[in-house]
Amino acid sequence: MEIGSIYFQALQAAVEASQQIMQIYSNGFEAEYKADGSPITIADTVSTEILHKYLDPTGIPVTGEESVNSHFSERSSWTKCWCIDPLDGTKEFVRGNGEFAVNIALIENGVPIFGLIASPVNKEIIIGAKEFGVFIIDFENINNQKSWKKINQPKIINSPIVMTCSRSHHSGPVLKFIQKLQSISPEIEYVKKGSSLKFFDLATGKADAYPRFAPTMEWDIAAGQAILEVLGGVVYHAETGEPLQYNKENLTNPYFIAKTSALCEILP
Repeated sequence: MEIGSIYFQALQAAVEASQQIMQIYSNGFEAEYKADGSPITIADTVSTEILHKYLDPTGIPVTGEESVNSHFSERSSWTKCWCIDPLDGTKEFVRGNGEFAVNIALIENGVPIFGLIASPVNKEIIIGAKEFGVFIIDFENINNQKSWKKINQPKIINSPIVMTCSRSHHSGPVLKFIQKLQSISPEIEYVKKGSSLKFFDLATGKADAYPRFAPTMEWDIAAGQAILEVLGGVVYHAETGEPLQYNKENLTNPYFIAKTSALCEILP
C-alpha cells in the first residue's frame, strides 16, 4: 500500500503539530479571545506555523482556521487546496478535557478527497483516501505502515443507536431526525464529544450518526467527510440532501447530518 508523498507530508505535519500542542497544554497557557468571542491560544498559532511549514512546499494553496485565506476571486480558480484546522476544539483545549484535534483535508474541485484527524492526547491519527482506504496510526508508527490498523466500518448499527450530539437543543430539524432514528431504535444513546474526534467514533462504528444544526466552518468537517465517505458513509446538507461542498465563497458550512454506511442502508 502506497500513500502519496503529499499525504505523508500531512502525516508528519500532524504529528509535529500535535507534539507542540501537547507541550503547551502541559506547561500552561493563556487564552485570548477573538472579536466573535471564540478563544485562541499560542497552541493555535504554533500549530498553524507547523502545518504551513510542511504543506506550503507541496505547492497546493491552503485555507484554514488561522491562515490568511485568499479572496474567493482567487480561490475560485483553484482545482486543489488544503483545508486545515490547526487546533480544532480550542474551547475544549482551554477547558482541559482533552477533546481537541488537528484536521487536514485535501479538496479537489470542491470535494474532500483525503482526510486526516489527529488526536494529540491519544497520540493517534485517522486518515482516509479512496486510493488506500482508512487507517488508524499511532504517532510513533507513521513510518511503519505494517503497523497501521486498517478500518472497515461495521455493517450493522449499534443497539441502541448511538448519536454523537449534544443532549440539548433537540428542536426543529434535529428533533425530526431523532424521530426518524427512533423509528429504527426507540432508544437512542447520546454521546458528547468535542471537535472532529466525533469522526473517530463514526469511522469505527462506535457512533451511528452526527447531526449538526449549529455553525461550523469547512475546516471543521472536511477531513471527517473524506474519511467517512471512503467507508461508505455520508455527510450531507440537512436541507438539500447533497454532499457538502468546499472552497465555497462563504466558508461556513450549512447544517448537516453525518451517517455511517450501516445507517445509510437502513435510513437512506
